Amino acid sequence: MPLTTTADLVTRAAQERSAVAAFNIITLEHIEAVVEGAESAGAPVVLQVSENAVKFRRGHVLPLARAALAVAGQARVPVALHLDHVRDDALLKQAADAGFSSVMYDASHLPYDANLAATRAAVAWAHGQRLWIEAELGEIGGKRGAHAPGVRTDPGEARTFVADSGVDALAVAIGSTHAMTSRTAVLDHALLKRLALAVDVPLVLHGSSGVPDTELTAAVAGGIAKVNVGTALNIALTDAVRVHLDEHPDVVDARAYLGAGREAMARAVARIVGGIVRG
Repeated sequence: MPLTTTADLVTRAAQERSAVAAFNIITLEHIEAVVEGAESAGAPVVLQVSENAVKFRRGHVLPLARAALAVAGQARVPVALHLDHVRDDALLKQAADAGFSSVMYDASHLPYDANLAATRAAVAWAHGQRLWIEAELGEIGGKRGAHAPGVRTDPGEARTFVADSGVDALAVAIGSTHAMTSRTAVLDHALLKRLALAVDVPLVLHGSSGVPDTELTAAVAGGIAKVNVGTALNIALTDAVRVHLDEHPDVVDARAYLGAGREAMARAVARIVGGIVRG
């Protein structure tokens, strides 16, 4: 199936009061698992490459992006490619040529005025390249101290930020935290309702690995149109590899334990995507 765009998937989800799941990928096994899980659930999906993943790939975005494009092109469901949590303007400028249809530009570590100025400049450039831009307001926990747990997005500030920056989607802080390994987050649904009324662009939930199914379903019903997941896949991969190596201590063929990890990630994707689709 031809590659689609994040804008198309998220806009349609917002119109239908649904959401599209977006998964952060690090390896080829992540990519294959995300697409396989989405196909199993019969739903579209977004493949996300973060700036940290690019750093892990020795600073090169193209190998992972090209792999994602190749797998997406053979998928039986719509797949989009998104560049996530970008702070480096040089990386931002590589997005369009690398095949991404969208970027999450992250200047949320800066004071409000500096965040707005940097985001506005990124939007101006990106829209000239036909890139859809997501930004973040109200720091979301778990980013090495730059984001403080407990911070929330102010609806009035969000309205002004969206209008002044021109972003196409806004990631909001309503109680989720990046890199959670337990699903114990409690979301502020009253705040989400106010945010949905305050801004006229789709809302995005980061840190969704730590959000229980009931909370996630309520968030989608409340206006979240894009649900970001990363840590949940890494937990599935790591747990499966550990079990396989414990049960087969003499194995040296990486295909054996990576295959087990890929299958575990695909099951996790199918569960998460299916839950979002069913609501």
